[in-house]
Amino acid sequence: MRALLIPLALAGFCQAAQAGEISSAYTDLDSKKDCVTYAQAAEGDGDWANLVCSGYRGYPVLIGYDDARESVYYGFPSDDMTPVWESFTAFNGSGPKVEWRIEANGDVAIPFAAIHRRSVSDPQDEKKSTDVLVVAKVAQPEDHQGCTVGLVLATGNPQANDQARKLADEKAKTFVCGKDKREVIGDVPPFGRVDN
Repeated sequence: MRALLIPLALAGFCQAAQAGEISSAYTDLDSKKDCVTYAQAAEGDGDWANLVCSGYRGYPVLIGYDDARESVYYGFPSDDMTPVWESFTAFNGSGPKVEWRIEANGDVAIPFAAIHRRSVSDPQDEKKSTDVLVVAKVAQPEDHQGCTVGLVLATGNPQANDQARKLADEKAKTFVCGKDKREVIGDVPPFGRVDN
């Protein structure tokens, strides 16, 4: 019996290795240090700016800022550098760390999802805010498809990181941007998408 279990265990290990090992890597995101502004409002044209920032091993992070709100895009945008706007309705800002979910096959490691904490203000009380983990599909160089896959309430939720990783691992690779519905875990503030 024992001799039979070893080959079965090895077969299961080989299948898992072929499917790719999934792990996390972390990068810093400080708009003052890690980003370059490539477009911004002229005087009298509002308060907006577009920044490109360093991400994971050549994968950029793009931040669209408009009136104290941020839309963040992970990976390679289309040639015109204008990703779809996705953000919370209320004032919000992104956290200083990005968690990248990476699938490794041999020597090739590809980030397929990003998990990023956002702080969203309470329109009724400036001193209050809600933290949300945004789970996003990372746009690859060949398809430029990046978008928000899900939102996980982080404030008061000790399981938030695990829930976000599970969501990233199960949904991000096959998620169809602009078609599939985002998954929401917890009572998160309103969030929307504006297609170009």
